[in-house]
Amino acid sequence: MNIRCGLVALLLAFGGSAFAADTVGPVVSNPVGIWLITFGIAFLIAEAALPNYGVIGLGGIVMFVIGALILSNAEMPVPLMIGLGLISALLLIFLLIRALKTRPRKNVSGDAGLLGSVTPVLSVQTSDACHGWVHLQGERWQVSSAKPLQIGQRVRVVARKGLLLEVAATDAVSVGE
Repeated sequence: MNIRCGLVALLLAFGGSAFAADTVGPVVSNPVGIWLITFGIAFLIAEAALPNYGVIGLGGIVMFVIGALILSNAEMPVPLMIGLGLISALLLIFLLIRALKTRPRKNVSGDAGLLGSVTPVLSVQTSDACHGWVHLQGERWQVSSAKPLQIGQRVRVVARKGLLLEVAATDAVSVGE
């Protein structure tokens, strides 16, 4: 997906400059501007392929705009420079939004995935009603509670000590714990 975005940006950059130019030949009076624009486009493509949250893309946009300003003395159309800069900025914003959406994910394994989970009690030990068994995340866990447990009662995991989960009834535990 990211490589496709980079290719689209490259096609837009080169396609837009080809349509905006009156002549097919290059309008190069300062090679530094062309190099800055080329590196700016390369950085935008790298931004699409690498997970760096906009650092390289921002540098690419800055290089692109500086290169375009240098070439503005070479009679390059101003609407072309503005359009390519806006397209680059929009592409960078789109990539940043996509990258940031993947970042805040909830843990689904380990202690962080177990703590706070709610599950019904499957069975209770006959000798001690404060100990029983639950089925959680595809595994059967032994549980311990401060209060007696009942079969079918929904409990929330509050701690883990080795292979034993400490639980409390869901009505007795606040959501913030």
